[in-house]
Amino acid sequence: MSNTVAVIGAGPAGLVAAEVLSAAGKRVVVYERMPSVGRKFLMAGRGGLNLTHSEPLDQFVKRYGAATERMRPLLGAFTPADLIAWANGLGQETFIGSSGRVFPKAMKASPLLRAWLTRLAAQGVEIRTRLRWLGWDESGALKFQHDDGHTESLTPAATILALGGASWPRLGSDGGWAEILRARDVSLTPFQPANVGCNVVWSDHFRERFAGEPLKNIAIRFGDTSVRGEAIVTTYGLEGGALYALSASLREHAGPARIHIDLRPTHTHADLTAKLLHTRSGESLSNTLRKSIGLTPVAINLLREANGGALANDPTQLAAFIKAAPITLTAPRGLARAISTAGGVAWESVTPDLELKAAPGVYAAGEMLDWEAPTGGYLLQGCFATGVCAARAVLWRASGLEALVPR
Repeated sequence: MSNTVAVIGAGPAGLVAAEVLSAAGKRVVVYERMPSVGRKFLMAGRGGLNLTHSEPLDQFVKRYGAATERMRPLLGAFTPADLIAWANGLGQETFIGSSGRVFPKAMKASPLLRAWLTRLAAQGVEIRTRLRWLGWDESGALKFQHDDGHTESLTPAATILALGGASWPRLGSDGGWAEILRARDVSLTPFQPANVGCNVVWSDHFRERFAGEPLKNIAIRFGDTSVRGEAIVTTYGLEGGALYALSASLREHAGPARIHIDLRPTHTHADLTAKLLHTRSGESLSNTLRKSIGLTPVAINLLREANGGALANDPTQLAAFIKAAPITLTAPRGLARAISTAGGVAWESVTPDLELKAAPGVYAAGEMLDWEAPTGGYLLQGCFATGVCAARAVLWRASGLEALVPR
């Protein structure tokens, strides 16, 4: 058996696990099937890399929904403050945006990734790309396949699996590992899209004129849940954080789903009605909505879409539409277009230290585990925290020290 720790997957969870292990003196080899590392991480940084969120930890952990209690000790072991300190330590200073989200000042993933890879190299981490993990051979060794088809094997001291979920497969996380683990009697929860847009049947005019336009400072309600944030009109429907936060509820709904968009969540129905009643003589309704209510052209035309193509003339009725414009979502987009994945390795299949019960010495981290969270920094924080905790568990097992993941 080699004294090497194998980390399979070179996304945030795998790279941070390699960092923790190598900093403690372990020899680490990271295996990645893509030609380069951190592809989804770089994609996440295209519009500004949202590392984590500054809200209090007690509130933060609740963002993980059904997995909150399993994620709580992991997030407590590597907190948002720890992630901020880590980024600062790489020379990538961070700042807190107006929404409480935390970003590197560079607003990009590439400078941070370059600094990170430099640190890993200095700590002796070997990163090997273009190697697909095939599982285990007859002797129990890890088996990898090169692009040209030939294979190689390794029997490591420990293994950390950080292979991602099943969203954005072209970036590397195709969920192909699921059958390998299922064959080892690891319980899996089916993959489902999370943080995903939805299809809407727009009129031709609305789609052609407003695709790509943002709906800012809105609230979207589905059932009893309302989420403040933003959305973006697309040719096929809607995207955006306010909608993504409803992914779990929308998935459970069979068939088309009716949401209601509050275009002015900071105003009451009575406030809006009063403003609409004081329309200036000769002023068009569109101008009133733009000047008095502050609605953008895309918001005004969304009201028309919600009302069958026309704007209600009655101020009370129109105010009600502004507060709750009904939009029918025909279906969520698929896994290939989802930002993240729900499902994966079931929690009952791992110990509190993230070791696979069916495969001692093998740990799972990142999106492989069955948790989901909204955008806003919670996804990356979850990946970093589980990667750190899996690495610490390997060190604990090797040293016999007290477990580093709170129980």
